[in-house]
Amino acid sequence: MQTNYCVHPISAFNDNYLWAITHEGSTDCVIVDPGSADEVLAFLTEKQLTLAAILVTHHHQDHIGGVTKLMKHFPNVDVYGPTKEAQKVVTIPLKENDTVFIESLGLSLNVLDVPGHTLGHIAYVDQYSLFCGDTLFAAGCGRMFEGTPDMFESSLSKLKALPPKTHIYCAHEYTLSNLKFAKAIEPNSSDLDHRIILCQQQRHNNQPTLPSTISQELTTNPFFRLTHTDVVQSLNVKFDLALSNNHVENFSWLRQWKDVF
Repeated sequence: MQTNYCVHPISAFNDNYLWAITHEGSTDCVIVDPGSADEVLAFLTEKQLTLAAILVTHHHQDHIGGVTKLMKHFPNVDVYGPTKEAQKVVTIPLKENDTVFIESLGLSLNVLDVPGHTLGHIAYVDQYSLFCGDTLFAAGCGRMFEGTPDMFESSLSKLKALPPKTHIYCAHEYTLSNLKFAKAIEPNSSDLDHRIILCQQQRHNNQPTLPSTISQELTTNPFFRLTHTDVVQSLNVKFDLALSNNHVENFSWLRQWKDVF
C-alpha cells in the first residue's frame, strides 16, 4: 500500500511521538499533536520545511504544549482540533464526519469522534493512515481518564472496523509494555511471541515500533479481542467472574487490570 505522502516520527519527552506529514513535491509540513515545539522546529529547519497545519487529537499537555510557540513562528498556521477540547489553541474545531484538506500535500483526512481517554478525543483517518492520539496504542489503548467503558469500547470498535492495512500512528512508544500485558492475557499466542521478538529488535536498534496496522492489532491487541475465548477466560480467572460476550463489560475489567499491571 502506497500513500502520496510520508509520515515521520519526531521523538519528544520520554516516549511521545509527534508525527510529521510531508510530501516529496512540497515544502509544506503538517504536524500531529506537537506537545513540544523545539523538536518540531529542529525537524522543520533540518528538512527546510514550512509548517502548513497542526492537527490536535485531544487537550492533554503532551499533545498541545508546543502549539503556542509554533504559532509564534508560523502566525498563519491553521490549528485543527476537537470541538469539545483545546479551545485555547484550536482555530478550526472539528467533529466526526468533518474533513481536513491540506491542498499542498494532497492530504485529505476524515475526522472520527473517539472519546474515552478524554471526552472530546478525535482521530484523523484516510485509506492509508490513522492518527489516533492516545485512544489506540500498539497492543493496547489509552487510560480512561474522562470517558466511560461504553464510550471507550465504542470508539475502539470504530477503529477496529477500519481496513486491515491501515497504518496506525499513535502517540506513545508503549508497545513492549503493552505486549507484556497482552502475553499475560493470552500466554499461548504465537502471534504475540513473534511480535514481541520483532519489537524488541526494533527498540534494541533504537527504532520505533510504529506504525502498527489494524491487522496486527486484530491478532495481538487484547482490547481488540474482548470476546476471544482466551481473553475472557483470563479475565474470569483473574477476577473470579463469569464473563462471556459482553464487549463493554469485558473492556471495563480488562482496562482495570491494565491500570494496575
